[in-house]
Amino acid sequence: MLTASRQGDASAYSRAFEAAYHELRRVARRQLRRLRPGQTLSTTSLVHEAFVKLVQSPVEPHDRNHFLALASRAMRQILVDYARQRAS
Repeated sequence: MLTASRQGDASAYSRAFEAAYHELRRVARRQLRRLRPGQTLSTTSLVHEAFVKLVQSPVEPHDRNHFLALASRAMRQILVDYARQRAS
């Protein structure tokens, strides 16, 4: 699917995201455990925000591991932005 995405198939990235959805939710739960109690961001919303961030980025993943690493980084960036907003 990622190869098809690199070759111009616009829906291939979405299909890859769907295929990795369970794994991405696991990564999101792990990321959210690092936050203080009382945070209002859910696992689902973090995964979906990461998807939006990845779709908007020009970086094309090379394989599944690279895709998960990019998604994990996007989630961390979202959580940092979230923490900054809450602190201001």
